[in-house]
Amino acid sequence: VEDDVLMKLWQGLGYYNRARNLKKAAQILVTEYQGEFPEKYEEILQLPGIGAYTAGAIASIAFGENVPAIDGNVYRIYTRLTADGRDITKGKVQRDIYEQLKSLVPKDASGEYNQAWMDLGATICIPNGEPKCKECPLADVCMAKKTQTMSMYPNKPSKKPRKIEERTIFLLEYQGKYLLQKRPNKGLLAGLWEFP
Repeated sequence: VEDDVLMKLWQGLGYYNRARNLKKAAQILVTEYQGEFPEKYEEILQLPGIGAYTAGAIASIAFGENVPAIDGNVYRIYTRLTADGRDITKGKVQRDIYEQLKSLVPKDASGEYNQAWMDLGATICIPNGEPKCKECPLADVCMAKKTQTMSMYPNKPSKKPRKIEERTIFLLEYQGKYLLQKRPNKGLLAGLWEFP
């Protein structure tokens, strides 16, 4: 469908760029892969809207490729286990951690291995509040546990405060119809409709 129709169908779901990327990825799958989803991490990573974590999860869980799936949970667990205080938002740090974890992925159980990391981060080595170290199967080898510094990891800069903008809009109605305008194609809510 045309982008305007797609945005109308997607309306209310948020993440509008996700819809645009899904469409672009679907078009690539049809034209370049004859409708078949690629099975290799590097090919999956080239699809619009798919980042390293999603590509790793798909490649390992669906296709058994020996690659890690690294999300915020995995960064947290890894940095706590190793007491790695480097800034995890830095590309070099992310590449280093990727290479370290890639070397540990078992050849015959990559999907299960990645899901175990995800589950550990979601249920035991939690981000907010006290991690459940007594229940953790890795507690004996965890450097942060040994030094009681779990809350120091992962190291990442504080988020910038939200920017609040004041706006004035016009609600112009004539005979039950309202005037709308299309937003610019770049920026917040790109290409969507709004009151002037």
